[in-house]
Amino acid sequence: MEQIIIGRNPVCEALRAGRTINKIYLARGMKSAATAEIIRLAREGQVPVQNVERQFLDRMAPGAVHQGVAAQVAPYAYVELEDILEGVKDADPLLVLLDEVTDPHNLGAIIRSADAAGAHGVVIPKRRAAAITPVVVKSSAGAVEFVPVARVGNMVQTIELLKERGVWVVGAHQDARQLVWDAPLAGPLAIVIGGEDKGLGRLVREKCDLLVKLPMAGRVNSLNASVAAALMLFDAVRQRSRG
Repeated sequence: MEQIIIGRNPVCEALRAGRTINKIYLARGMKSAATAEIIRLAREGQVPVQNVERQFLDRMAPGAVHQGVAAQVAPYAYVELEDILEGVKDADPLLVLLDEVTDPHNLGAIIRSADAAGAHGVVIPKRRAAAITPVVVKSSAGAVEFVPVARVGNMVQTIELLKERGVWVVGAHQDARQLVWDAPLAGPLAIVIGGEDKGLGRLVREKCDLLVKLPMAGRVNSLNASVAAALMLFDAVRQRSRG
């Protein structure tokens, strides 16, 4: 079943990544500067481009900000966790595990941060969690085309597998005793972020090697899942750069 991706950056990145695109739609009347790169990449990839009325795009993506650009693409291709681990070359694995993150905007933002931090992959559950949708693709600014995403049936078993492979599993939890800045994040690492409502589930929390928290000086006692993931990722980057 085809999917729709919308927005200039997501469509450009899908073209650059070589994703199978069946057709690109551009709203009539757009300035050539806004579409030149898309048209160039589409021509190189032999992807047909069609000019349409803006109302046509409004119907394709109801309520979304499509920026006058949409594309019909093949369904997103998830990978296996083993594929991610085997693809890590000459570096310690850096992964992000999401425990029932249900907001597609959060998922997209986390994938964008994972790409910026050089993470090797993101792991999400098959149930009770956001999947890769057009909203996620747009929220990731196209980063979803470059960060492998694996879907797993059981997050607890996934954590156990990673630990057997020598990966240090660190979960974010507001009641943790240790601050993230003081935690060892320089080696093979999986960062675990909990869902928006409940945080880390009990079993997932108990399986983590270490729980850490971010210092909170305000009256709100927790951060958005995507912000927490970004802060932990880039502290891992900082520690790795020192190593």
